[in-house]
Amino acid sequence: MAQLSGIGSRLYSGETSFKIVGNRKRWYSVSAVFILISIAALTIQGLHLGIEFKGGSSYTVNKSGISVEEARTTVESTGIPGEIIVQKIGTSKIRVQTGSLTAAQSTSVEDALASKFFVKVENIDTQIVGPSWGKEITKKAIYGLIAFLLAVMLLLAMAFEPKMAVAAIVAVIHDVFITVGIYAVVGFDVTPATVIGFLTILGYSLYDTVVVFDKVRENTKSITSTAKSTYSDAVNHAVNQTLVRSANTSLIALLPVGSILFVGAGLLGAGTLKDLSLALFIGLAVGTYSSIFIAPAFLAQQREKEPAMIALAKRVAARGGVAPTLAQPAGVRPTTGRGPRNQPKRKGRK
Repeated sequence: MAQLSGIGSRLYSGETSFKIVGNRKRWYSVSAVFILISIAALTIQGLHLGIEFKGGSSYTVNKSGISVEEARTTVESTGIPGEIIVQKIGTSKIRVQTGSLTAAQSTSVEDALASKFFVKVENIDTQIVGPSWGKEITKKAIYGLIAFLLAVMLLLAMAFEPKMAVAAIVAVIHDVFITVGIYAVVGFDVTPATVIGFLTILGYSLYDTVVVFDKVRENTKSITSTAKSTYSDAVNHAVNQTLVRSANTSLIALLPVGSILFVGAGLLGAGTLKDLSLALFIGLAVGTYSSIFIAPAFLAQQREKEPAMIALAKRVAARGGVAPTLAQPAGVRPTTGRGPRNQPKRKGRK
């Protein structure tokens, strides 16, 4: 605990520093593992789209003491085609989701549920979404995501520089792809609440990345003229300076989202909260990771390829070869490898 005391000030001043940018291959490997898992999950089982996207019918019965198996058997007895998804919401609700049904088939399901559980048909919450409506919603969600990414890239290019904008977008795509992949592994339904969660992830990831990049811009403003450090070293220092702030902000954000996920969805059984909170929880964690380990490292990697930064690295290396070390006291000139120079003795007057 004593070592953690004052860690923020030591990181900011450079007294303590973690090698983050220099270990970028390690972070890239970690991300590659999650990306491969996401690709496998999306390829093998894909996303479980809700009825809002693929179309279908939803029937919610509000009555305590109903089991999932009873509801499933009741709906299957009507002979409707397609997959039947039954979920228990809280302690007194059952939601049944089916594929697209005709008006007669929908009425048959309502009558069967009302007869089995002794409720009125009017008390069954029925929602019917056509497949064309679901395709339209999916198309608008994709268009909105593309427009968001283009607008953000343009804004970041104007506020910072083009390569910072590219690095930020790479981090955002990284976050969304991994979050979607984990969502496919878990098997939760993708609903409009999930899309809202994904869009929130984009905003949070960019916010954290912009804070880091603002410090990077400050540290590299006159880096080519001073030649005190390479571009990667300056970026690494900026990440260390904002590390404690990013960790604290992310932890504060994850605590309420985790409460919604584990208490609201897990204990209370709120289905909508489950869809939203899972996307937020995974996205916030992945977004924090990318803003610290992926975006700065990718930016430094791209900038180090520039001729000016290559020349800067050579000057820093050359300067470091003759620079005095921290162990040398102030005012002592560095040695050059030659022995001490003997001054000629002056002869005294006779």
